[in-house]
Amino acid sequence: MTYAQARQRPTRSTRWCSVRKPVARCTWSTADASVSSNFACAGTSSTEPHCDRARRERLRAASATARECTVGAVEDPSRRFVELIARPEADVPLDEAALLIAAHDHSVDISAELGFLDDLAAQVPRDADASELARFLFVDERFAGNSIDYEDPRNSYLDDVLHRRLGIPITLSVVMLEVGRRCGLALDGVGMPGHFLVRAGRGRTNDAGYFDPYHGGEPLDAEGCRERFVQLHGSTGFRDSYLDPVGSRAILTRMLANLTRTFLRREPRSAIWALRLRLRIPGVALAERREASTLLGALGRFDEAADELQRLAGEGSFAESEELRQAAAHLRGRAN
Repeated sequence: MTYAQARQRPTRSTRWCSVRKPVARCTWSTADASVSSNFACAGTSSTEPHCDRARRERLRAASATARECTVGAVEDPSRRFVELIARPEADVPLDEAALLIAAHDHSVDISAELGFLDDLAAQVPRDADASELARFLFVDERFAGNSIDYEDPRNSYLDDVLHRRLGIPITLSVVMLEVGRRCGLALDGVGMPGHFLVRAGRGRTNDAGYFDPYHGGEPLDAEGCRERFVQLHGSTGFRDSYLDPVGSRAILTRMLANLTRTFLRREPRSAIWALRLRLRIPGVALAERREASTLLGALGRFDEAADELQRLAGEGSFAESEELRQAAAHLRGRAN
């Protein structure tokens, strides 16, 4: 039995863009107490004091228009993923692409999971800033870092993170980024080595505020980020550029790199699909692509790895190209 089979996931719809309407939760205050109630979004006649129906419908309409998600478009999650990441960087939908990564491991109802993010955003207090959003997600909603089993693959699957409320720094950051985007907040991912963060503000590094979703959404300044880096890597090597914002492609590449490392330790054959997706992302550094291609060869995909190395040979220097062609020929020889 594989690790994926042993997880015993609850059965979900295999139609990733079903018309099922997700259930939302609305919380409001009365004179005496706070009341939390579950209700179906459609057909309810109850009042919605803080996450009113009009706001919810605007969020859903905007999200549906942006994602252009149809049943036929995601029958093949690999093809849909490649289509999305081929768009201009600013147009790559991080939420849908992250869910498509999970869809390579198990059946995912993409539309319902995007609706779940919409519903979270609808519950964020009006005019909330980044600090209030962090408190909502990591205190009120109890999203947290999985310190018990950091390398559990489910920590890298956005749908599992949404429903288990557990993740690693990068996937918890994706939750904050995507809920914040729906609320109109200017947030960016920060790919600091070893620990992903979220940045609020578009000005100079010293003017920006940072948040650590893995540690309860803790707010940090630039010095606090440096201290977190030192805790992980020691007192040398920090660069200000580590706090530069990164785009959706870089985030997806790092999510797949995390999955690859986890699979190589737990179930190496499962790393193959993660490596394939990583190789399809535009802009991935040649060294990373070479590493991924070499790993494919080590996992027995000799011809596939050789094809990738041959493609890379046309992009490197003369010396690199010759070395890559020789490595590709060696892999083809092993396939025969």
